[in-house]
Amino acid sequence: MAFRSRRFEPVPPSERRRRSRRAARLLVRHASGVLLFRDTDPGVPGATWWTTPGGGLDDGETWAEAALRELREETGFDCRPEELIGPIAERLVVHGYSDQITEQHELFFEVWISEAQHSAGISTAGFTEGERLTLVDHRWVTVDDLPGLTVWPANLAGLLQRGDAPMLHLGSVEESTVPVSDSGAAPRGC
Repeated sequence: MAFRSRRFEPVPPSERRRRSRRAARLLVRHASGVLLFRDTDPGVPGATWWTTPGGGLDDGETWAEAALRELREETGFDCRPEELIGPIAERLVVHGYSDQITEQHELFFEVWISEAQHSAGISTAGFTEGERLTLVDHRWVTVDDLPGLTVWPANLAGLLQRGDAPMLHLGSVEESTVPVSDSGAAPRGC
């Protein structure tokens, strides 16, 4: 079953399908903050968190190409390759959902949008069917807003305040609505 054809029906933890992929994540920045989407797990009613735009690499795509494509699909913003900063960080993350477990090797990029782009607003016309089901809101947030939110990546404030630091290696983490194991420990990697 392809990710984009998920049924979002809860299954017992031992029966959840496992998948691996590479994913480009984006810190979409503007003077008003960073863009986040409110995500959900339909198999866990009431579960929500905020996440950065981004998604899996298509066959033959580079990390940067995927980042720019995801930016266009999820926000409507079209940026040139030279406007993309990074990668600025990498990690291995495991997401446990009600119906599957996804292990992702992620590279984070940053892009600053113009005032004209910000004024034009976000276009979600490029969302996949699954994104239309799970991504229910978006907003611009500041570092000061983050402590009151559940955010994936949990260390987003550190990424936003990194300055000119070299690429950060964030190791392995788990961010789940349904823990992957009883201990909730993330696997080794990255």
